[in-house]
Amino acid sequence: MRDPQSLVITGASSGIGEALALCYAEPGRDLALTGRDAARLDAVADRCRRKGARVTASVLDVANREAMAAWLAMVDDRFPVDLVVANAGISAGTGGGVESEEQARRVLSVNIDGVLNSVYPVLTRMRSRRRGQIALMASQASFRGLPGAPAYCASKAAVRVFGESLRGDLAGEGLGVTVICPGFVKSRITDANDFPMPFLMDADKAARVIRRGLARNAARISFPWPVAAAVWLLALLPPGWTDGLLARAPRKG
Repeated sequence: MRDPQSLVITGASSGIGEALALCYAEPGRDLALTGRDAARLDAVADRCRRKGARVTASVLDVANREAMAAWLAMVDDRFPVDLVVANAGISAGTGGGVESEEQARRVLSVNIDGVLNSVYPVLTRMRSRRRGQIALMASQASFRGLPGAPAYCASKAAVRVFGESLRGDLAGEGLGVTVICPGFVKSRITDANDFPMPFLMDADKAARVIRRGLARNAARISFPWPVAAAVWLLALLPPGWTDGLLARAPRKG
């Protein structure tokens, strides 16, 4: 959507979510922001207001279905939502061991249920208006299961395929769906990584790339291109050919 007037952005207290909120903050625009850290979310909301946007900010766990549904209904009642960016997610690695069941379930809950909880309460309303756009935050890690982050890779693969399928289902109803597949983007998550991150991108630059892609209703926004090309090749080759290479790659702690 070229010029959305009302947006919902989850995970807006840091990283790409924060950068997107600031990128879209303009006079006359309504922003509804969620995040898990009250202090950081308030700081982002204040910066957006200083840029002229009207802001609603709430501390919510996207995995809480009832709370998200109630909040999104309240937001959409106040200003019909043009664009939902289901950005909130968590990342966790194995540190070279085996991922615990507890960690895997938490990652899958936030990254998959959180997306569904961010989309469906607004989707019904968008369909009745025959207008709107949904953006789902996947990852370059969604194209190939990587040792060291099984639940994360699985969750992002589910988000990507869900979004690609949903786009086709909604194409005839006036709604757009875009899947976003970033590589390494500077954030609190990447700050914790102790391994090389090729083509690490600033969050502000990533937000500009995403905004341009959403403006043209791109099916997929995948960047940076060298990482996208490398991951595409990994996904194309038989796993038996690439398992040995990936086994020697650094693992997330």
